[in-house]
Amino acid sequence: MIIQNFEDLATTSKKKDCLEILESGLQAANPENIIRKFVTPNEIKINDKSFNLEKYSSIYSVAFGKAGDTMTRALNAIIPIKSGIIVIPKGSKSVIKGKKFQIFNSRHPKPDSTSIKAAKEVMKFVQNKRSDELIIFLVSGGGSSLLAMPDDITLDDKVHVTDTLLKSGATIQEFNCIRKHLSKIKGGKLVENMKCQGIGLVMSDVEGDDLSSVASGTTYMDDTTYADALEIIKKYKIGWKIPNEVLMLLKNRMNEKKSETPKKAKIENYVIANNDDCLNEMKSKAEEMGYTVSVMHVFDDIKKAVTKILEKISENEKTCIIFGGEPTVKVLGKGMGGRNQELVLRLLKNTQKLKKMVITSAGTDGIDGNSVFAGAITENVKTDLNVMKEFLRNNDSGRFFQKQKGNIKTNPTHTNLMDIGVILR
Repeated sequence: MIIQNFEDLATTSKKKDCLEILESGLQAANPENIIRKFVTPNEIKINDKSFNLEKYSSIYSVAFGKAGDTMTRALNAIIPIKSGIIVIPKGSKSVIKGKKFQIFNSRHPKPDSTSIKAAKEVMKFVQNKRSDELIIFLVSGGGSSLLAMPDDITLDDKVHVTDTLLKSGATIQEFNCIRKHLSKIKGGKLVENMKCQGIGLVMSDVEGDDLSSVASGTTYMDDTTYADALEIIKKYKIGWKIPNEVLMLLKNRMNEKKSETPKKAKIENYVIANNDDCLNEMKSKAEEMGYTVSVMHVFDDIKKAVTKILEKISENEKTCIIFGGEPTVKVLGKGMGGRNQELVLRLLKNTQKLKKMVITSAGTDGIDGNSVFAGAITENVKTDLNVMKEFLRNNDSGRFFQKQKGNIKTNPTHTNLMDIGVILR
């Protein structure tokens, strides 16, 4: 069971159903269930493409992201990997051990000195492989901060920019556009000059499975520019918060028209899992329980996401809405929580006059914002409107649900396929 406090939360039959549907989605995000669909001892087969593994003298792996260790373990159980590197978040204890793999625990969502050390080691590892050897890159969300190689700016500047963007409400694509243009490794730069063969297996945590955005397209390419990065800073009116050295670098590089990110992919990259894998499994589970199910994706600003979900709520009994995605939150308060807990609190506030229902949402990575929780679950019981508004104003949804005993706890799940949620009535 991934939901550790399942029994404590399942206080009614509806809540139990809701949590079971959510659990099925979390299980579907497990890399052990994903890698074996595409990899055999002799080949990697994706759609109608087949890669013969027997022609390489040695096979290595480089994994970075929240699913780095679990993806490596699943791959290594099928193919004898000669050696490799794994880069996962601090606080996430690797599920794979042994001298074969060098393991780094970097900071997320803001990079640290280990992020730089890991990036240097990965770059060196990749550059040293021969043309008859293969590196399998295992890429998952979170990789952007886990590997950091700031380009002519300090780590402090990079951290400051990351912090500003995290609170701005920018989409992940916009966020990563700026990160790519402040990095020597992202946007395809990692693989740009490597001599060996490579293939990228990617677990997508971005809308539309945009390969240039997952982990900032480190093994892929990038179609954005320095001009785009400056435009995003202007759009969110955050120029005054960005260090002057960073702004000058972006402006100078834009005018010089050099050092642009690679515009062509050097190796093949394939999405092997996405948020829909979770939603499809949840739909099957809910239908098995006898619910009439509708499935939807939620992105955009969290207030728009709430409106979109509310429009889907049916008056009929035994109905289930399953949603997935990653809405954005503009953080103005100093509270504890994350977009999943905030989404559940906003839905609770807006369903006070509706018939009884259960609402839940959780991050498949097990970490929601700056809290230790994955998400929250609640019934739309009568709650003081002013109290809810005050908690929302301070982005303090985590503490609101602590009082309600509605936080979902999973700890890091070693995977990342965005957020998933359920509404049952």
